[in-house]
Amino acid sequence: MNDILDLHTHTAASGHAYNSLYEMIQAASDKNLVLYGCSDHGPKMPGGPHPFHFINFRVIPDQVYGVKVLMGAELNILDVSGKVDLEESTLKLLDYSIASLHTPCFRPGTPDENTQAYLNVMKNPYVQIIGHPDDKRYPIHYPELVKGAKKYKKLLEVNSSSLHPRSVRCAGAREAYVQMLKLCMEEEVPVILGSDAHISSDVGNHSRALELMEEINFPEELVVNTSLEKLLSFIPALERVL
Repeated sequence: MNDILDLHTHTAASGHAYNSLYEMIQAASDKNLVLYGCSDHGPKMPGGPHPFHFINFRVIPDQVYGVKVLMGAELNILDVSGKVDLEESTLKLLDYSIASLHTPCFRPGTPDENTQAYLNVMKNPYVQIIGHPDDKRYPIHYPELVKGAKKYKKLLEVNSSSLHPRSVRCAGAREAYVQMLKLCMEEEVPVILGSDAHISSDVGNHSRALELMEEINFPEELVVNTSLEKLLSFIPALERVL
């Protein structure tokens, strides 16, 4: 598979990652990625950046080290209503947003409650990607998740980091993704691979996700990582750097 992009990455600004923005882009260049996306955690994550971190992205060049650059955020879903931890005035300034459930910011609920949180955040026009919907601590109804992604035209992430044996989400991630991906095939819902890199050596590392998808014969045409044109239909801001 021609995997040319990574939009789920974290710099030292996230508080628990270990490289600068330019070091992460250099890693993307070294791995011949066409597009790099920075998605530092929203401010409600302990140690995360102040909202001011997200309002000055215009100073960052559209291309660095020969790599196209998008600047976004991994938002924290805060409640069942789908509230996130950046205001609309700031979200408008981002190229894209990933919305995720994290235990410091959202207490796990029932499958109905967790699913509703995802479905409600999908209604947010500034959210394009649902991050790591694989966490056993947040049981959800996958048929509803996939149908919601189709209805609201959102990308569901296959998070390679979740499949790492030392990941806190590893316990049920594989089974969750098998179920989700089979439903995505049935409903023809595209997905995006994300490294969730917190260190430069992991940028573009989708190996575990790719291995799983090959096992279940997931069709390449439903993976947006293979084409900027595919991604553009979900992230209009991409047009700026093309």
